[in-house]
Amino acid sequence: MDMDAFFASVEQLTRPTLRGRPVLVGGVGSRGVVAGASYESRVFGARSAMPMHQARRLVGSAAVVVPPRGVVYRVVSERVFGIVRERLPIIEMLSFDEAFGEPPALVGRGRDDAVAFAEEIRSAITVATGLSASVGLGSGKQIAKIASGLAKPDGVVAIEPGRELEFLHPLSVRKLWGIGPVAGDRLQRLGVDTIGDFAAMSPVEVASVLGTTNGPALHRLAQGIDDRPVAERASAKQISAESTFEDDIVDLGRLRQAIEQAAGSAHRRLLTDGRGARTVVLKLKKSDMSILTRSTTLASATTEPVTLTAAAQRLAIDPLEIGPIRLVGVGYAGLSRTEQFTLFGDVVGADDASPAEAELAAEEGAPASVQTGGTAIMRTGADVRHPEFGHGWVQGCGHGVVTVRFETRGTGPGRAHTFPVDSAPLVVADPLDSLDW
Repeated sequence: MDMDAFFASVEQLTRPTLRGRPVLVGGVGSRGVVAGASYESRVFGARSAMPMHQARRLVGSAAVVVPPRGVVYRVVSERVFGIVRERLPIIEMLSFDEAFGEPPALVGRGRDDAVAFAEEIRSAITVATGLSASVGLGSGKQIAKIASGLAKPDGVVAIEPGRELEFLHPLSVRKLWGIGPVAGDRLQRLGVDTIGDFAAMSPVEVASVLGTTNGPALHRLAQGIDDRPVAERASAKQISAESTFEDDIVDLGRLRQAIEQAAGSAHRRLLTDGRGARTVVLKLKKSDMSILTRSTTLASATTEPVTLTAAAQRLAIDPLEIGPIRLVGVGYAGLSRTEQFTLFGDVVGADDASPAEAELAAEEGAPASVQTGGTAIMRTGADVRHPEFGHGWVQGCGHGVVTVRFETRGTGPGRAHTFPVDSAPLVVADPLDSLDW
């Protein structure tokens, strides 16, 4: 089961004015990445993991960009999969919004019963949350996952036992779960375009192209053989991303670029996990294969990309001091489901940051405020509260004013009000209040 455009759908749910509009969730700066895209934005070609500037160009002026609110997605996810667990005692979570399950009620049943079971779960989720889910059913995880993708949005696809190869083999080899861009390119250069082409390869050919570890396992999946059980997953203690470079990094500028990329990749995994991180770890492997590891701990757990990236950058060591670097990794630890948010963010300011750090925050398009002549500029997407109008979110600010849309899931589309920034009667609000549950 996979929730449909989950991050963007939650934003549209809790901010009703956004319903029907092309919403992009992710970093708002020039280097931001799309964490989630509504179906209204996908028709223009926008998608998750795309650079935000590219997605905004594709969608045009109608695009609405909001920063991710991990704490809200996590609570919605818990409610959704609480409903699922009432019917499937054991589920294997892949992410915030996706999971495998083996329903005991369907043992020995036919396709019609399986579809009816899926529709009942989907209906229960929609009634309880207002969100839609897509379900794929099959004899193994591979079939079910591909089927759920084909069921999107808001549908069910069921592949009966015995039809696995008929279903799989015409599909692109890149549809096979585990075939990424690199492996896909290797196979395509050999003329292997479909899963059927891949299944027809000899075991020796597969091992030579994809290795002796992953190759045989993927080959079995392509042949419709998938007996992996559904099992609960233990929570990761650290989430990280790292890259090895063909040419060693020998200057600080390139190292900072590598740290930024690794921090961004790790941040996308952090959002999928649903927890905030308090500790940031930088891993550097030198050309002599020795490893340097540095870490820093924040005051509280967060999912704010600017805060996490800035912390990683502060750990950087100039390669001129330590020698050439061949691998750069960034990890997030101290993972917690308790995340603290502030109205004006955690971005370093003039009083406690070096010029390089302040410049880094500006380049990242920091979603938090800066202080200019005592005037607070609030970040777009922040949850705020007004003593008369109640809960709202910042739609934008500039030229000395801030515009707030006052609405929640339960209010329907709300009215917008504009206030002078330096005297706005607004206080930070709990993002969960937008759910109105």
